[in-house]
Amino acid sequence: MTDSRFEDLPNIAPGELHPIDTHALAGSDSPDHPPRILVLYGSLRPRSFSRFASEEAARLLRWYGCEVKTFNPTGLPLPDAAEPDHPKVKELRDLATWSEGMVWVSPERHGAMTGIMKAQIDWLPLSIGGVRPTQGKTLAVMQVSGGSQSFNAVNQMRILGRWMRMITIPNQSSVPKAFAEFDANGRMKSSPLYMRIVDVCEELVKFTWLTRSRSGYLTDRYSERVESAEEVSRRVNQGAI
Repeated sequence: MTDSRFEDLPNIAPGELHPIDTHALAGSDSPDHPPRILVLYGSLRPRSFSRFASEEAARLLRWYGCEVKTFNPTGLPLPDAAEPDHPKVKELRDLATWSEGMVWVSPERHGAMTGIMKAQIDWLPLSIGGVRPTQGKTLAVMQVSGGSQSFNAVNQMRILGRWMRMITIPNQSSVPKAFAEFDANGRMKSSPLYMRIVDVCEELVKFTWLTRSRSGYLTDRYSERVESAEEVSRRVNQGAI
């Protein structure tokens, strides 16, 4: 009998896709709700391969038991071109606060991540009133390319993840010649490149279970313990630069 859980994952070898052993990762006092994962992608094209890749990741993350939300960047203003109460900015920031981990998927354009991807990250402040919406959360980075395989975009996003004080997992995915890796319906074909996306999602879920209840302790710093929340907020948010 076919396991219905795999109906939306036609390229998976069911016997090799293992559920996450949460008891091996989380302590007895850790929260047991589904990990909350926010997915960002970096293209507005109708046939967007970064969106297709992000949708594949979202399907896998849901199979692994996560609650997944994807932000649509359509209508997001450029950084500093609107106030923080702009509906799309507020939506993005609320999702970042809600999340316990993130997936960033960008096309590579002119040897870098897209401006659409960077704009989303730039709207996520390091601090909002002394509360950091990204610090201590897990992050997985992936990219798609129109040509040969490259790692420029994922390398840049790793730098940003570190700057946002996130726990960026070791694994990553880079899909070259993306136009050949997805079918007419936007589903990724079976290949070693697809298996790498599975690897990335599995690792992200494991790291999220392992760290989410401990992120406050892991990111606790001496230098900040001697500052008040007001001082931290004033230092991190130095006004428009």
